[in-house]
Amino acid sequence: MASDIETVVIGAGVVGLAIAAELAEAGRDVLVIERHHTFGTETSSRNSEVIHAGIYYPEGSLRAKLCVEGRDRLYAFAKAYHVPVHRCGKLLVATTEAEVAHLAAIEAKAARNGVTDLRRLTLADVHRLEPDVRCVAATLSPSTGIIDGHAFMAALEARVLNSGGQIVFNSDVVAISADPSAEFRLAISSGGDVSDLSCARLVNSAGLGASRIGHMIEAGTSGYVVPGLFPAKGHYFSLSAGAPFKHLIYPMPSADALGVHLTLDMSGAARFGPDIYWQDDLDYAFVDADRRREVFAAEIKRYWPSLPEDALTPAYTGIRPKIYGKGMPPADFEIHSEAQHGIKDFVALYGIESPGLTSSLAIAAHVTGLLDR
Repeated sequence: MASDIETVVIGAGVVGLAIAAELAEAGRDVLVIERHHTFGTETSSRNSEVIHAGIYYPEGSLRAKLCVEGRDRLYAFAKAYHVPVHRCGKLLVATTEAEVAHLAAIEAKAARNGVTDLRRLTLADVHRLEPDVRCVAATLSPSTGIIDGHAFMAALEARVLNSGGQIVFNSDVVAISADPSAEFRLAISSGGDVSDLSCARLVNSAGLGASRIGHMIEAGTSGYVVPGLFPAKGHYFSLSAGAPFKHLIYPMPSADALGVHLTLDMSGAARFGPDIYWQDDLDYAFVDADRRREVFAAEIKRYWPSLPEDALTPAYTGIRPKIYGKGMPPADFEIHSEAQHGIKDFVALYGIESPGLTSSLAIAAHVTGLLDR
């Protein structure tokens, strides 16, 4: 019996849309299923909208490879599809002598990842580029930029639809089975009703829901374990005063986050964050805003001592779909195909946090390659 749809992609975040667009443009019959009312309502719309250069990630990791490839694809896509983008560059700053060695280690890691355009600045260079920044050493990353994330996802949605693909919203996958006829059968809840749908190939790109979806399918490989979800909230503050910066400003990262950095939106307004707050649920509420504002201000003043008093305003939060917990070593992207779980024509993506937006188009090409093997 023929399947209803050749390929179903679960999740209309930036990665799910990119995968669907790649498949649809290759002539595949594609349906995207999204539980929310529109695309990108979770991690994809609650981030810094930064195009990362590929600096921080371990050599040989999927994060490093797909970020560097994805960065170039993303700039080219933005130009071709008129998506607002600004290659503003960023300064990585060491605010104490003890951090200079850390900065050098980041430069070396970036070089191993194929990021060849970093440039160590003199303090005179820093003052010329960003007079308000205070540091003892800094490195310029000229290929870092920002993008209008919503416009990018809208362009991906248009690519899916214009190539004959379909997207359905307000539809939640509640059960999946892989039957002997080599097709997947999905139970989908929408508007109070549950309907069945079959497909020949399935992609789990559900982000914060990926582990839940993964547990619906019985693995074909003994000992296979679906990665767990460890939600990590990040708080963002906006700047009520005008921002004197033209570049993004990043302090030295911690073990599990990139520090309270300064980013800009397409209008030039500044925002700070994210921090990291480990939790057990998907609650987006701000936690202890007054105390958090004090902590943010202290961190920001390390590189911007003239931060105006009372200039930070709570903006929004995002939740990273981490697959490791507090105190554990950071995990790579996990993109599992038959080689991992033993199920033919099924690809599942776990832990696609930063630099997921930057990597999205490269991830799409990678997933397409796995499905076509």
